[in-house]
Amino acid sequence: MQSAPISFDRFDSLREEEAQQRIDAARARLGKKAVLLVHHYQRADIFRHADLTGDSLRLSRLASQSEADFIVFCGVHFMAEVADILSRPEQVSILPDLAAGCSMADMATLAKVERCWRELAEVLGEAPDSRFTPVTYINSAADLKAFCGEHGGIVCTSSNARTILDWSFAQRPGVLFFPDQHLGRWTAHQMGVSLDEMAVWDPDQRYGGLTPEKIRSAKMLLWKGHCAVHQMFQPAHIQRWREKHPEGFVISHPESPFEVCRQSDHVGSTELIIKTVKDAPAGSRWLVGTELNLVSRLAEEVRAEGKIVEFMSPTVCMCSTMQRIDPQHLAWTLENLADGNVVNRITVPEHEAALARLSLERMLSVS
Repeated sequence: MQSAPISFDRFDSLREEEAQQRIDAARARLGKKAVLLVHHYQRADIFRHADLTGDSLRLSRLASQSEADFIVFCGVHFMAEVADILSRPEQVSILPDLAAGCSMADMATLAKVERCWRELAEVLGEAPDSRFTPVTYINSAADLKAFCGEHGGIVCTSSNARTILDWSFAQRPGVLFFPDQHLGRWTAHQMGVSLDEMAVWDPDQRYGGLTPEKIRSAKMLLWKGHCAVHQMFQPAHIQRWREKHPEGFVISHPESPFEVCRQSDHVGSTELIIKTVKDAPAGSRWLVGTELNLVSRLAEEVRAEGKIVEFMSPTVCMCSTMQRIDPQHLAWTLENLADGNVVNRITVPEHEAALARLSLERMLSVS
């Protein structure tokens, strides 16, 4: 007879070493029934257990290809939702700590996006989907992906944003991009869209705080949202570093502010950052503008080649919600699974999942 689920209270005070041992023991019991997908921003004591690692695009693809019964996603809530949407019906998506969310994703809610859509209709005098393609960054809730699916829109990641915007502009003359304004602005700028053709939509103001004329002339409507980690980086950080290391290179994630990206030698996704630094000449020096766990891990991996990798901000800034997935929560999750109990299952309602799948499949087919 199946036992009752084990309470997390019995794991909360586990010492680090014991938690790691119990993770290993539970994984041995589970065998190939469970796969651990781990995002690059994850802490080292979780990253060590990864079966598969990557950024959002890679993990989205891996979620749809896994043969395991259980997909344990060591990331944040929207990632586990994507795994549930793209995986087979019999597969189970699990998030070890339900508090692992994303502050950026929370900046765009379905209610606010629907209000924006209604206000656009008022200004345009027609359905907004005749004028704007809705594009949501993958760092968003499933209901916003469903909104894009319903309105002929699409999902993007930092890896494929340019490809997705190319597709979007081929559908309609304008794009409504949410929730991260920085990724949208930098990507459009790289495509030749002028800053004058972009406008920031503030969801807390009527008509986004914009005049009807500005809305009608905009090629890009950028949601007023950002990543708390990448928002910390400043042009002054780059300038001070270049004064000390004029021979060095700067690489930043496109969630960083526009001026940070403009002053960087390279801008790209976590996968591109890792590849660029690893492929760089031995002995080179790098300033990296992205999440601290990734930068620290990368610095260790290239140290033997004489490369020096430094974190851009003088202030420690890591993804605090990603940090919630700790060894204690992972041990609790896996031991319950090994005993036949599913805890913290992430399930997207089917009507919502069907529409979200449309926008995700558009992304996967385009990129």
